Amino acid sequence: MKTIAIIDDDIYISDMLRELLTRNGYNTLQAYSGTEAVYMLSENSPDLILLDLMMPGLSGENVLKKISDIPVIVMSAKADVNIKVKLLLDGASDYITKPFETAELLARIAVQLRKVNVLKSGILEFADIILNTETHNVTVGNNPVKLTKTEFAILKLLMQNPSQVITKSVILDRISLDTPDCVESSLKVHISNIRRKFREHSDRDYIEAVWGIGFKMCEKS
Repeated sequence: MKTIAIIDDDIYISDMLRELLTRNGYNTLQAYSGTEAVYMLSENSPDLILLDLMMPGLSGENVLKKISDIPVIVMSAKADVNIKVKLLLDGASDYITKPFETAELLARIAVQLRKVNVLKSGILEFADIILNTETHNVTVGNNPVKLTKTEFAILKLLMQNPSQVITKSVILDRISLDTPDCVESSLKVHISNIRRKFREHSDRDYIEAVWGIGFKMCEKS
C-alpha cells in the first residue's frame, strides 16, 4: 500500500485529504507546518507528497528544496503562472490550484505513482534510449554507450523528468552527492559529451538547451 504525506497547516483540508486517500487505499502521514514536515520526512519515506505553500515555520517553497527522489504535488491557492513555473523548475512534479476537484487530485496522484513504479523498476526509457539505474548500462537503439559517472547522473536526472526543463542549479544540486566535481562551468561540457556519444549511433538530438534556464529531453525526433 502506497503512503502519501499531507503537508498542510489547514487542519480541515488535511483531515479531508486523509479521509479521501484512506478511502482510496492509501496510507497517510500528516504534518501541519514546514518544520514539522522536515522532521517527519527525516523519519519516513512516503511514496508521494502533497505540499501546501503558505505554512508556519518553513514555507512550502523551502520544504520543497529539502526533498529529493519523492514526487511532490504542490497544492496552493496561488494561481500565478510564474509561481507555478518556478516551483516546477525547482523540483515539484505537479501543481494543482485550490480549490480542486478530488477526482482530479486522485488522477494526478495516480499518474505520479505510475512514474515512481517505472523508476523503482530500475529501467528508464526515452525514445530509443534505455538507461538501467542498477547496472548503469545505457543503450541507444540497442547500441551500448559508455558514459562517465557524471554524464550518467545528468542523463538519469533528465530522463526521470523528461517533460520538464531542469535548471542548471537544480541539476548541480541533485547530482552533487554522486558527482561533486561537476560545476556550472563544466556542465555544458558534460552535456556536449553525452550528445556526441549519442550521435555516434543516431542522428537524433535527445537533449535540448532551454536558453537561460537549463536542459530537458528533446521530444522532437
